[in-house]
Amino acid sequence: MSVISPDNAEHYFWGDSCDGWHLVREPSLGVIEEQMPPGTSEVRHYHQKARQFFYILSGAAEMEIDGRDVPLMPGQGVHIPPGVPHCIRNKSAEPVRFLVVSHPHSHGDRVPAPAI
Repeated sequence: MSVISPDNAEHYFWGDSCDGWHLVREPSLGVIEEQMPPGTSEVRHYHQKARQFFYILSGAAEMEIDGRDVPLMPGQGVHIPPGVPHCIRNKSAEPVRFLVVSHPHSHGDRVPAPAI
């Protein structure tokens, strides 16, 4: 076993200038750390199989969950069951850093959801 951090994890880009790091990338479990610059958001979507838990490490985020906006601050998280449309947004002037835990992993399980 080795220590895993964004310094040695697989890095990827997503959305509009957002960063991500695969901390755990297994078929049954995905743990990623992501960072969103101010004013960015992801595309509204849902997962057919994956359930996810978003946990804010720093900054302020807004999670749209099935049409409802939920503000999230550091030390707060939210569970998203499969089939529930959602997207995370950073409407603040500071970067947001957060963890996303997915069971099973969510890559390849993302379905675009209509805008509301």
